Amino acid sequence: MIPHRLPHLAQRLFNRPLAILPDKAEVVMAVLADRLGVARLFRADGSAAALDMEVLGPGSSDPARNRPFEMVGPVAVIPIEGTLVHKLGCIHPYSGMTGYDGIRAMFASAWDDPDVRAIVLDIDSPGGEVSGCFDLVDQIYAARQTGEKPIWAILDEGAYSAAYAIASAATRITVPRTGGTGSVGVIALHTDLSKALTAQGVTVTVITYGAHKADGIETEPLSDEVRARFQADVDAMGDLFVATVARNRGLTPAAVKATQALTYLGDAGTKIGFADAVLSPDAAMSELLGSLR
Repeated sequence: MIPHRLPHLAQRLFNRPLAILPDKAEVVMAVLADRLGVARLFRADGSAAALDMEVLGPGSSDPARNRPFEMVGPVAVIPIEGTLVHKLGCIHPYSGMTGYDGIRAMFASAWDDPDVRAIVLDIDSPGGEVSGCFDLVDQIYAARQTGEKPIWAILDEGAYSAAYAIASAATRITVPRTGGTGSVGVIALHTDLSKALTAQGVTVTVITYGAHKADGIETEPLSDEVRARFQADVDAMGDLFVATVARNRGLTPAAVKATQALTYLGDAGTKIGFADAVLSPDAAMSELLGSLR
């Protein structure tokens, strides 16, 4: 890990809401640092792809070769794997991460492709950043509402937290027996290094303009007032998450909120309304292909 990236990494991880499984929150720092804040997307071969989804370059004569997604028959498959981040800078999953920017690029390209009759969101993710997640979810949900193409979320294995928010926007969700859904909640982490610095004989003097400029700084304990404000932000994000899933899945907000961010294994997710069927990924794909004949 590059040392000069560590401050940037801390900004992405701490003192901001995350929609991710708690046991994954600590390891996010290992995969986020280098790939955030990139305004352009790049394919695996290094070629650039514009964010406006103009994936075919001037003079291109073979659209199939330029598709940023894989095709299974008439179905576009969009991989959503690992930790989800706002801006990865790559269309495809990379180094254990998937960017909302890449998902957006692939989805828009697939939606506009006349040869694509259906879209599969191939999901195996514990979730990730809140930033950028719900705009993407709304984009997928709006497309679904047109009824032009079926959108299936085929889980292989789980879709939790932010990944479940994405899955919930699909027309149909399938989950394998050993996979899972849920974790409709938000978490924020704060580090307090003040005691460690004191033990090392280090004094940090914070000089600010604005009474709240240093709220949540890691060199000071978290005050009750600041904690309450951070909790209010997390609650607001959580309410948005609950309302979004309730809308997408045809559930009441009260029912979604009552899950209290629980996760559900296999068929338990169908019983709560978070999935439509328990199927292996292959069986789900076969069912979708059969419905298109």
